[in-house]
Amino acid sequence: MDFKKGMVVISKAGRDSGKPLAVMEINDGFVYVCDGKERPLENPKKKNPKHLGKTSKTIDLENITNRKLRTVLREHIAEESE
Repeated sequence: MDFKKGMVVISKAGRDSGKPLAVMEINDGFVYVCDGKERPLENPKKKNPKHLGKTSKTIDLENITNRKLRTVLREHIAEESE
């Protein structure tokens, strides 16, 4: 799978199904994602790449905070619903 840091993905399985998440790290075949609220930057969730759907949007992770991450992901939801 060709996930990249900063990519916005949609969870396809689990409690967070249907929610947008940001890729923070790729390690040992797993993708670590955050949403800035239930999964803050300090505690990313380990997800199987098969359970994630790719989007074309990416975000800059430099100087990102949980608040900024929530805002960016909220904007992504608004763009998808249009």
